Amino acid sequence: MTVAAPAGSGLLAHVAVGEPEFENRITESLLAVEKRLLDCVASAPDPRVAELTGHLAAAGGKRLRPLLVLLGAEFGEPFRDGVTEAAVIAEIVHISSLYHDDVMDGATMRHGVPSVNARWGERLAVAGGNWLLARAAQLASRLGAQAVRFNAEVASRLVAGQLGELTGPAPDEDPVEHFFQVTEGKTAALFSMSTAIGALQAGAPAGCQDALTEYGNQLGVAFQISDDLLDLAAPAALTGKEQGKDLWAGVASLPVLLAQEDTSPGGAELRALLADGPVEGAEARRRALELFRASPAPARAQAHLYRRLDRARAALELLPPCPARRVLDALCGYVALRTG
Repeated sequence: MTVAAPAGSGLLAHVAVGEPEFENRITESLLAVEKRLLDCVASAPDPRVAELTGHLAAAGGKRLRPLLVLLGAEFGEPFRDGVTEAAVIAEIVHISSLYHDDVMDGATMRHGVPSVNARWGERLAVAGGNWLLARAAQLASRLGAQAVRFNAEVASRLVAGQLGELTGPAPDEDPVEHFFQVTEGKTAALFSMSTAIGALQAGAPAGCQDALTEYGNQLGVAFQISDDLLDLAAPAALTGKEQGKDLWAGVASLPVLLAQEDTSPGGAELRALLADGPVEGAEARRRALELFRASPAPARAQAHLYRRLDRARAALELLPPCPARRVLDALCGYVALRTG
């Protein structure tokens, strides 16, 4: 199945299952989610606020988290009330985190358009992200206590992950281990919530919910590593972000941390370039990317990515065979192929 992002900004996923009825159902559900999403994020009474809060949703995106919700629902009764709303909640929480992330990173582009902070300033970007997080909580309150708990937990883990990224590791803490702790909050929490809340709203058995939670957590960590590698290797036309931005800004992504562990002369030179904060100047930035690509770090990061995908696939073995399980397995392949 190939599902184009309903917002028209690229492909959401490429998965082949050979099940036309299933494919049509997922496609129609994604379109319903998209319509509801755009209504929800731009529902502020003040049109100026509505433009700000709807900015990134209108720009598109992979819509991977709503897809995970819908796939999780396939292990129960996918047409139950609340499944579409749960998918919308997952994407709104994700978009709210992007508003905050772009402020933290000083990003100027997102999804191929100016970031919210670049267009409206940091104060309005943070306020807009907060509004979206509150909107998601409002929607969750209509789905019942368990959905409220899921939403509260993921919001808490997201904020804890963002704070951990800002504070960095403690003096006696391994930076790589700290990265994984941050990532399990900042990224993986929403993946696991997405698969689990879909199963919950569809009335799937508890065992399926547990397996989907583990799958989402492992896929989320792998996805973050993949994103970090793309930042350092893919052109802006593909990612919608400036190439190498995380490296130059000093973001402690896994590939950058692994590159800094390199004991070769190139590793020492890269550490020196990154030692004084954000890398300034075109030549210094070009050299930093060159040193990174020549280091063992990309291959080591890929190895971590593949281990996480293996764990995600192991969790899928606990689920009954069905088209949704095959799509979830194919998504592991999609994450691996994003970075070649």
